[in-house]
Amino acid sequence: MARVYNFSAGPAVLPEEVLKEAAEEMMDYRGCGMSVMEMSHRSKTYQTIIDEAEADLRDLIGIPDNYKVLFLQGGASQQFAMIPMNLMKNKVADYIVTGQWAKKAWQEAGKYGKANKIASSEDKTFSYIPDCSDLPISEDADYVYICENNTIYGTKFKTLPNTKGKTLVADVSSCFLSEPVDITKYGIMYGGVQKNIGPAGVVIAIIREDLITEDVLPGTPTMLQYKTHADAGSLYNTPPAYGIYICGKVFKWLKKMGGLTAIKELNEKKAAILYDFLDQSSLFKGTVRKEDRSLMNVPFITGSEELDAKFVKEAKEAGLESLKGHRSVGGMRASIYNAMPVEGVEKLVEFMKKFEAENA
Repeated sequence: MARVYNFSAGPAVLPEEVLKEAAEEMMDYRGCGMSVMEMSHRSKTYQTIIDEAEADLRDLIGIPDNYKVLFLQGGASQQFAMIPMNLMKNKVADYIVTGQWAKKAWQEAGKYGKANKIASSEDKTFSYIPDCSDLPISEDADYVYICENNTIYGTKFKTLPNTKGKTLVADVSSCFLSEPVDITKYGIMYGGVQKNIGPAGVVIAIIREDLITEDVLPGTPTMLQYKTHADAGSLYNTPPAYGIYICGKVFKWLKKMGGLTAIKELNEKKAAILYDFLDQSSLFKGTVRKEDRSLMNVPFITGSEELDAKFVKEAKEAGLESLKGHRSVGGMRASIYNAMPVEGVEKLVEFMKKFEAENA
């Protein structure tokens, strides 16, 4: 069977050469007579795998020595609780709510202290990023929280908020490694890898060392303390070993592609193909304010639920998979992550033109 073009928001498309390499190593990883899937996480071989993955990630982003890289479990959603448990010393945090995941994180933080919603774009169905240049940052806020790229709504912070000296915490699940980033502007940057880096089951958290302490909220479970994982090199318990191995392969693929500057150029090229078509189409319409558009997730509609459903069905028949929008907003969404080839976006636009001609 031929591979489809997979526009899923996550778990999402992975580089074909990574999948092929993993397939070749499935039964016997580099002569050790077993699969990484069967290997002890305490073995020297596995230690090399996780060490190399971390070194390549540090190299890609340019992570300084005073930041720890943690490979965790529990999905990005577990971080919604883990962050306040570890950081809410004053029991106050400020949240910028630009989508469903930021909203859930804000609601979760409210269980541990005072979570202030200092800006939101909910008034227009999260279709834009609010002005964050001069926000009412709380004097005693332990951190300011954002979801940098909103998978469901297709918006992206192009400029980080002015946190007025407070620690910035960012969920970057759906834009992780899609462009160069200055990690020193963040206290914590974290994301589930299943959108742009690897298979579901791994969360990567990059945390400034001064935020990793034993001073956590009373009752915080051992497994939910960053220090537990930092002290154990992400091997306190059995990690999502195979997932980390695939992430490591993706890091090497990104380096081979030319790093984050090169991948950003490629992502901009892909996004332009789709957005340029949407902007001149008489049938399809993008749903996001132009200046806030994501390079990774592109939501669009026809204005008719029946036509939307017809489009998704016929696109699937044409080998264009998972274009249905999130259940909370409907319409369509094309997730065009790093591993989506340019040809995939070209095929999508070709199909959209045909559909428009047939359904005008």
